[in-house]
Amino acid sequence: MNQKIPYEIIYSRRKTVAIQITRDARVQVRAPYGCSKSFIDSFVREKSDWISRHLALAEKRKREPAASGQPALTAKERARYIKIARDIFTRKTEYYARIMGVSYGRISIREQKTRWGSCSSQGNLNFNWRLIFAPENVLDYVVVHELAHRKEMNHSKAFYAIVESVLPDYRVSRKWLRDNGDVLWSAV
Repeated sequence: MNQKIPYEIIYSRRKTVAIQITRDARVQVRAPYGCSKSFIDSFVREKSDWISRHLALAEKRKREPAASGQPALTAKERARYIKIARDIFTRKTEYYARIMGVSYGRISIREQKTRWGSCSSQGNLNFNWRLIFAPENVLDYVVVHELAHRKEMNHSKAFYAIVESVLPDYRVSRKWLRDNGDVLWSAV
């Protein structure tokens, strides 16, 4: 894509760059303090396909009233989304497990009505495939959250300190999921 994508930069104490599409279809880039504009421009260009897809979804949500029911997916469509989710979560889990110094077992992709992810005591991870329609920083948060359970199998202050050490502004992603998680059920 050659078209320049307009975006807003939000600097914070985070360690990585992440892109978020707001509910009103704006692109926000969250970046660590000191991250250069040229690096962010390059990152946005690299993610332009992802941004375009999610902007289109956000625009569609803006135009349509809230869906009264869950849209039906064919088995083929669902399988395609699950494969995409498996690729994304496998890559992200490998990346963050290295950073956090933790191991994990099997990765399963599911469609859980009440959870976005889970971690068993054996280290097996489950992720909800519908997360692929969330902003990238939200996916990162869910992966880091589940991997943090490899060190703390609870939601204590120590647990959230682990999450915060990797994603200093994780609260933004957690809040997005709480405020907007329902739209992921009407994304397809």
